[in-house]
Amino acid sequence: MDAAPEQIVNCGGQLIMSLADIGWDSFFDHHFEPFRQAGWLPARVAREHRELYDVRLDEGELAARVSGRMRHLAQSRSDFPTVGDWVAVEPRPEDGDATIHALLPRKSRFCRKVAALRTEEQVVAANIDTVFLVTGLDANFNLRRIERYLTVARESGAEPVVVLNKVDLCPEPDPLIDEAGTVAAGAPVCAISAATGQGLDALRPYVGAGSTAALLGSSGVGKTTIINSLTGRDALKTGEVRQADGRGRHVTTWKELIELPGAGVIIDTPGMRELQLWGDGDGLRGSFEEIEDLAGRCRFRDCRHEKEPGCAVKEALEQGSLDADRYKSYLKLRRELAYLSVRKDQRARFNERTRLKQIAKWSRQREKHHPKARFQG
Repeated sequence: MDAAPEQIVNCGGQLIMSLADIGWDSFFDHHFEPFRQAGWLPARVAREHRELYDVRLDEGELAARVSGRMRHLAQSRSDFPTVGDWVAVEPRPEDGDATIHALLPRKSRFCRKVAALRTEEQVVAANIDTVFLVTGLDANFNLRRIERYLTVARESGAEPVVVLNKVDLCPEPDPLIDEAGTVAAGAPVCAISAATGQGLDALRPYVGAGSTAALLGSSGVGKTTIINSLTGRDALKTGEVRQADGRGRHVTTWKELIELPGAGVIIDTPGMRELQLWGDGDGLRGSFEEIEDLAGRCRFRDCRHEKEPGCAVKEALEQGSLDADRYKSYLKLRRELAYLSVRKDQRARFNERTRLKQIAKWSRQREKHHPKARFQG
C-alpha cells in the first residue's frame, strides 16, 4: 500500500482529507511497515498542546498522547512529535483518543535554538516541502531578518520562498522587492496582498495536493490573513497591527496544520520574536553563496578577511562589489553558529560524563546488593 484511499471524511464538523492529500507517500509508507505489522495506524500531527496532540487518521481526528515507553526513550525535545510529523498510533475510537507509539523519520524539519541560554533544539514544524518566509512591506521590512530566516530555512531541507505581504499598503514596493531579491540567493520572491488577493496565485503552485507548506514570520506580517485567503474562509482569527512598528499581537498561539480545499496543507505558526540559529552551517553557505565563493579565492585558507594579504572578500568590499551590511550580517550569523558549535560540544561532553557517572552508580548498587556479580563473566 503506497498511500491511503482517496476520500474525504467529516470529523467534528471539519473536512478531513485523505492521508495522501495531506502528504502521505511511499517514503513514509516504507518506514511505517514495522508498525503496520504491530497493528498500529499512520497519523499526522495536526496540533500540539501541552503533552497532548491532535492527530489526523484516514478515519478522522483524535486526541493523542505519547506512550510511556516513547517518553522514557526520548533524549531531548526533538524526539517528541511536533506539527507535521507522521506517527504510529493505536487508536481508541470509542474513547475518542489514541496513543502515539513511534515517530516516523522526518523528510525535513524547521528548527531553531530554544530561547534563553539552553543549548537545545526546538523543532518548529516537520516534513515541510516549502517554507513561506513572510515579511511585510511596511515597518516590518528588514533585509537582515530575511537573511536569518533564509539561513534557518535552508538548514531545514525545505525550499524557501520569500513572501512580501501588504504590497497594497506600500506606495513604492518595487525598490523593496528588488532589495529582497538581492539577498534571496536564488529563492523565489513573491509580492502579494493577502487582504486584496493581489499576487496570491503565485503561492498556489507550492501548495498542491499532497504537498506541505509552512508560514514563518514575526507577528503582524499577515500569515493568518494569507491562510484565510488561500482557504477562502475565515479559518483563523486575525488581529490588529500597530502602525508605528508594524508589529501585531500573537493571535496564533499554537501551531496548526490546515487543509486547503482541493490542494495540500499549510502549517500556521505563532509569530516569532526571536529566531536563533540551529544547524551545521549548510544554510549559511546556501544563503551567502557569493561571500563563500569569494572566501574560496583568498590566498590563505584560514583567512579571517580582516588584514590578511590576498583577501578576495576584503578586495570586493573595497571595490564596492560586496555590500558591507550584508557582509556584517554574514559575520554575525557565522559567529552565532561557531558559538553554537562550541556549546553543543560542551553539552555533549557533559551528557557523556553524566551517562558514565550513572553507569558507575548502577554498577556500585549492583555489587552492593549482589556481591557475587563482580566475579561473574
